[in-house]
Amino acid sequence: MPIQTIAPLDSADASAIAFLSDARLAAALQTTQAACVIVHPAQAEQAQARGACIVTADPYLYFARLTQWWRKRHGQYPEPGIHPSAVVHPDAQVDASASIGPLSVIEAGVKIGAHTRIGSRVTIERDCVIGARCVIQSGAVIGGDGFGFAKEGQSWVKIEQLGAVVIGDDVEVGANTCIDRGALGDTILANGVKLDNLIQIAHNVQVGENTAMAACVGISGSTKIGANCTLAGGVGVVGHIELADNTHVSGATVISRSLTEPGRYTGVYPFEHHAKWEQNAASLRQLKKMRDRIKSLEKELTAVQASVATQQKI
Repeated sequence: MPIQTIAPLDSADASAIAFLSDARLAAALQTTQAACVIVHPAQAEQAQARGACIVTADPYLYFARLTQWWRKRHGQYPEPGIHPSAVVHPDAQVDASASIGPLSVIEAGVKIGAHTRIGSRVTIERDCVIGARCVIQSGAVIGGDGFGFAKEGQSWVKIEQLGAVVIGDDVEVGANTCIDRGALGDTILANGVKLDNLIQIAHNVQVGENTAMAACVGISGSTKIGANCTLAGGVGVVGHIELADNTHVSGATVISRSLTEPGRYTGVYPFEHHAKWEQNAASLRQLKKMRDRIKSLEKELTAVQASVATQQKI
């Protein structure tokens, strides 16, 4: 039977190809019904004992390449061109090999590079630049105004956002992600950046090459993120700081100062049963009082020890 689909190990049948990239799941090779399995050399003997397999140094990467080949072979990529329902300003420059999806809006001065795919309901506002081979998923907004206001008495005065957004080549922007235009200079995403869904990139942020961010990350204005960084889901980064190249941040961590050394950073308080969490939270509120009391006791203890020492000398 020819292979007709790509499937997970646990649900694959005799018409599917599957992959194993986590050695901890190697036991699944004994029960999978997949016609062929992509495995690491460490699992080659076990895979060969059950049937057909493809042995590769990086099964996950092989799987990624296979999905691209599969989708292209089955004609699931959009054809080049502009959907009739899209609104493209006459001054915009859209490469002939790019595709613009239904109900998208491309405003004046926008430049879109070769083989870039713009999904449905995407808005790219004035003067923004999108590189080659980018993927902009449905609902994304690129070039909306940054959040800038000056206080005047009890009211706010809008600061017009006069910059743009410049996106390099091979960048992917997830669904409903927003990338704000710069206030004066540009907001910049370098080549190879990957953004998940529902991410907020504020004005004048700079993101280095091949940095990836998972869903619901929020980056405040004028922050510089280095190259080859990863930010897990729900990470928040305050404004006007810098993250070094090769910085990796665990989920739900809030970064409030610059990180000049590469490495992994985590700042998540472990979850637990609610009643116990309430007890710990109540203790946390008393930390300053407890610290002050300990300092006071330490001073008293030092005074007592000094007094004892003096008496012993006498």
